[in-house]
Amino acid sequence: MNRHVVVDHLSGAGCDRPDGAPRTGPSVRAERGQREVFCGLTGIIWLHRKIQDAFFLIVGSRTCAHLMQSAAGVMIFAEPRFATAVIDDRDLAGIADANEELDSCVERLLARRPDIRLLFLVGSCPSEVIKLDLARAAARLSGRFMPDVRVLAYSGSGIETTFTQGEDACLAALVPAMPQAPAQERSLLVVGALADVVEDQFARIFERLGIPARFLPPRKAGYLPAIGPGTRLLLAQPFLADTARALEDRGAVRLDAPFPLGVEGTTAWLQAAASEFGIDPALFEDVTGPMAARARASLARDRAKLEGKSIFFLPDSQLEVPIARFLSRELGMRLGEIGTPYLHRHHLADELALLPDDCAIVEGQNVDAQLDRVRAARPDITVCGLGLANPLEAEGLTTKWSIELVFTPIHGYDQAADLSGLFARPLVRRDRLKV
Repeated sequence: MNRHVVVDHLSGAGCDRPDGAPRTGPSVRAERGQREVFCGLTGIIWLHRKIQDAFFLIVGSRTCAHLMQSAAGVMIFAEPRFATAVIDDRDLAGIADANEELDSCVERLLARRPDIRLLFLVGSCPSEVIKLDLARAAARLSGRFMPDVRVLAYSGSGIETTFTQGEDACLAALVPAMPQAPAQERSLLVVGALADVVEDQFARIFERLGIPARFLPPRKAGYLPAIGPGTRLLLAQPFLADTARALEDRGAVRLDAPFPLGVEGTTAWLQAAASEFGIDPALFEDVTGPMAARARASLARDRAKLEGKSIFFLPDSQLEVPIARFLSRELGMRLGEIGTPYLHRHHLADELALLPDDCAIVEGQNVDAQLDRVRAARPDITVCGLGLANPLEAEGLTTKWSIELVFTPIHGYDQAADLSGLFARPLVRRDRLKV
């Protein structure tokens, strides 16, 4: 029997909205029960493409290997930058020395793939169960293979992480390896894995504004940016709580801003950096104004399809709150429930301030209770994980896979219409199937 605990409280009570009107919410309800989410191992699917000379070695079971092969769509003749060191019955029974077997596996891997410069040992549920200390193993192996290969460890276990938290754990593991910047050096650090095309667009914008910007994660392991008291952080993703804390412990200062989704969010995100670095408002408008105008025009077609339609978010990616803000304010959608696995209130304060007072935010999940509310509301679109989409479609509900929101480039001005299109297409498909 599932235990179902609900706690009501207000987030941002007493704060004013950006237009000066008083506000009382939105309300946030914490819900606990059975969850329906992927584990943090799935973050490897996009991270292994981002850090081009890194390799992700999952220390787990055959189930972990099958999950990654299926989720990434890897063909048998491909050589991706991830693999699984399989924990078998001998390891679980304590017959074999798991550390010796891991060392041997790493030796064979590095001999076969001499291009690897950064090796992540990624923990899983099985490695947690047998209490395999991967942090100690990483330190031991780093001492052996440095300076050619740095070995780091983080957990992607479903016991400890959900879907996107794997990226947070990975980036947090990189922070101790980042060099120390001189105290007087001022720079901007954009934190969060972005598609290369999006990163390039932001880099050009910051260059035109005259802001010295670096990105974490880097595309090459040897290009880790320096960090110090003069570093200012802009989070590109809302699920990087541990990484932000680790960077702040190194002296960096986080800039408060909405996330760069849609025209409004991207402009406010860039403005936070521009204000911090004293950029002339006229220059900021000259650089961002034309891009914002083009992006607003590109949203018009999808707004005609989405305006007035209702949407319900089941928790999965932690992108739910900023995307709900975008859909509500820029496309005119009606927000039902916004479910999210975790809600970092400080990081999302600017997002919460832009949401309607009457929308309901649920942190955590009791999947049966939430499905009952979806069925009662019957929204035009339900955003959910892969495991729930087909059953809901069979009940006549239109769904959007939340995993697409992570795999698709959606940040920035040029991707605003791509983001809106992710929600317009399911409705177009539904209407065509009715004909």
